[in-house]
Amino acid sequence: MTQPRAAACAFLCRILCVALAAAATAAAQSPLPVTDDGKMNFPAGYREWIFLTAGLDMSYSEKIDPGMHSMFDNVFVNPEAYRAFLRTGTWPDGTLLVLEGRGAGDKGSINRHGKFQSGDPMNVEVHAKDTKRFAGGWAFFYFEGREPAGQIPVSENCYSCHLQHGAVDTTFVQFYPTLLGVAKDKGTLLPR
Repeated sequence: MTQPRAAACAFLCRILCVALAAAATAAAQSPLPVTDDGKMNFPAGYREWIFLTAGLDMSYSEKIDPGMHSMFDNVFVNPEAYRAFLRTGTWPDGTLLVLEGRGAGDKGSINRHGKFQSGDPMNVEVHAKDTKRFAGGWAFFYFEGREPAGQIPVSENCYSCHLQHGAVDTTFVQFYPTLLGVAKDKGTLLPR
């Protein structure tokens, strides 16, 4: 091998080593869209992610609040996490499940019976997985607008409820009809 060719090979090897080191460093950092102060950035574009399910007027309370307005809950997941779940029946680090609440209307246009989703989102919550960052591997974030959101304290009921009732890895796969069969087939579904 000529000296210029050897120098070029050595140079390319150094570039490859630097690129691999940068990739390893990036992989060691959080896979989530977080700010320097630990808040989560609003999941822009989540409505283009995989739609998992919608619920109408779901409540985990025994009591019914007569003053409660009717509401749809829509659940979306980032595409990478969805594909990993299809392969394994489990959620990888970097999973973002977005719960979007929208008002349920019953009077509009030609509708005479039933309900439809109306208006802008009333709330957006995120259930995020990062086993290196969060105790228990998961955290919840509640967004007021599109500003970064802080983590909901682990003392809140959402953590214990998901731990107690989540069918797969603290998530409510029992309400995601397209993934329920996957979890059963992969043996990751807990009896709930």
